[in-house]
Amino acid sequence: MNPSSPKLTLMVQGTTSDAGKSILVTALCRILARKGIKVAPFKSQNMALNSAVTADGGEIGRAQAVQAEACFVAPDVRMNPILLKPNSDLGSQVIMRGKAIGNMKAVEYHLHKPKLLQDVVHAHQELLHDFDVVMVEGAGSPAEINLREHDLANMGFAEAVDCPVVIVADIDRGGVFAHLYGTFELLSQSEQARTRGFIINRFRGDKALLQGGLDWLEEKTGKPVLAVLPYIHNLHIEAEDSLAVDQFTKREGEQYFKVVVPVYPRASNHTDFDALRMHPQVDCQLLRDTQQFNGADLIILPGSKNTRGDLAWLKSSGWDKLIQRHLRLGGKVIGICGGYQMLGTAVHDPDGTESAAGTSQGLGHLAIETLLQGEKQLRNIQGQWHGRSGDIPVTGYEIHVGQTTGNDLAAPLMQLNTGPDGARNSENTVLGSYVHGLFDEPQLLEELLQWAGLEQTQTFDYPALRAAQIERLADEVEIELPVEKIYAIMGGEV
Repeated sequence: MNPSSPKLTLMVQGTTSDAGKSILVTALCRILARKGIKVAPFKSQNMALNSAVTADGGEIGRAQAVQAEACFVAPDVRMNPILLKPNSDLGSQVIMRGKAIGNMKAVEYHLHKPKLLQDVVHAHQELLHDFDVVMVEGAGSPAEINLREHDLANMGFAEAVDCPVVIVADIDRGGVFAHLYGTFELLSQSEQARTRGFIINRFRGDKALLQGGLDWLEEKTGKPVLAVLPYIHNLHIEAEDSLAVDQFTKREGEQYFKVVVPVYPRASNHTDFDALRMHPQVDCQLLRDTQQFNGADLIILPGSKNTRGDLAWLKSSGWDKLIQRHLRLGGKVIGICGGYQMLGTAVHDPDGTESAAGTSQGLGHLAIETLLQGEKQLRNIQGQWHGRSGDIPVTGYEIHVGQTTGNDLAAPLMQLNTGPDGARNSENTVLGSYVHGLFDEPQLLEELLQWAGLEQTQTFDYPALRAAQIERLADEVEIELPVEKIYAIMGGEV
């Protein structure tokens, strides 16, 4: 970077959710970072149930943690100053600078947003002080008419910090020119002026066939199509919140160790299972409907943003009886975080921390019960798993409310730097833990798969695969968007 160049910001907005904003920001961050440029990701407001823990015990969206990894820097609460974690159809837990400040209904939060814009702008300014470039991800679409007032996630933020914007659309969905033109036309004159151009994502085929549409779009809007990015087959980048099931399909006719994860309405941190979904010996299915269940070797209950509500859903959907039958037939079960709490005898929420106050009877597979009270535990952990052939290193993170007690805690699964964690039943068929990321480390993944019944396991290094996928993504995007072009869009010089 030219030492005399000013600090720069670029914002990536999308025509829809899942247009490719997170992925594109990840790619741009890595392209710049591997050229030695100090770059940081930023998303002013994120609504997601996939989250990560920063070194100082704050909570941010998972996508921003992945983008920080792409920048070769540690995740920081300033990278995602507002995180909304939906716990009902009408409301969310609101997390500011990594700390929960309470639950708000959507209408209440919308009225509260003007007070938050200053905080968001301040977080961006702090990052810009410490980095040369801040790469900003928008949220949803800037053309949502009902949300434009008090907007702090898209053009409202761009106007507040006076940064250039590019708009990305996913051509694989169809209607890409309608999406781009319609979005642009719904912007104000000042918003149109700061839009530098468009990016078309996930294109398959000969770009020459697009040229007529590209020319038409530029003629109608006065803005160029800056890049046409290819559809990258079998790309794996951790998802912000969507399940992206199509990326994990297995070859037909082959035998796999079968893992099933029930996906309840408020299931959180499903990225816990990406290592299983990518494992060459495992068919990991995320299922909502018990009718789709066709047997399993292992069932894993994921975390939840509303443990008692999701527990009620499990029972009403018939998953409780299915799990009982699965265990009776010799299967194994693991519960992570909220799923761990559900496996006990009871979950108490006297203060209405997650939903209406009350007590729910658990599934009863572990002799534990949980009291949802006190501060949320947010911390990165390390320690030792007590394995069959010795202790195995563990790394991960905790994000949970509640204190768990009971007889099955007498022989914990692991000893962490924060104390003992986890429980198992007397038959050694059910395990539970508060630790997210258990399946990411190769040695522990092998241990858990062998415990669950996979006799001949292959070593699978998920962190190495994840790192290689970020590099692969950056390589593909850099063909269309080299560093010089990125700087030109931002109005700077390399």
